[in-house]
Amino acid sequence: MVNVITQILINAPIEKVADYATNPDHAPHWYVNIKSVEWKTPRPVSVGTQVAFVAHFLGRTLAYTYECVELIPGNKIVMKTAEGPFPMETTYTWTAIDEKITKMTLQNKGNPRGFSMLIAPWMAFMIRKSNIKDLKSIKKILENK
Repeated sequence: MVNVITQILINAPIEKVADYATNPDHAPHWYVNIKSVEWKTPRPVSVGTQVAFVAHFLGRTLAYTYECVELIPGNKIVMKTAEGPFPMETTYTWTAIDEKITKMTLQNKGNPRGFSMLIAPWMAFMIRKSNIKDLKSIKKILENK
């Protein structure tokens, strides 16, 4: 199993960070690899919401649909996909350090199948590297708004 956890402190209130990060329309702005987003169910995000993403990762174009399986507004969102050789679950959590600073945690976990099982350790390394870039990107966006 791959289980990658990354965190960052963002100089913005928890509501601002959670609202921005929970909206899939913002994903192409702060996720380095996400190129487009298409809502499969009506807005806003709630449990059962499905959103299709197109991403470019490790030299490949990937198309996948995430479903929101848990949502605690302002605290946590869990999205899951069962598609492809590497089913993935992504969790965001937010913790208020104080009224102006938020700790954002990004967790990706999945059980690779087939050939992906052989490269899982390398995949975990690349996911971590990408997640660090993404968290730095959202930090920059939110701290400059």
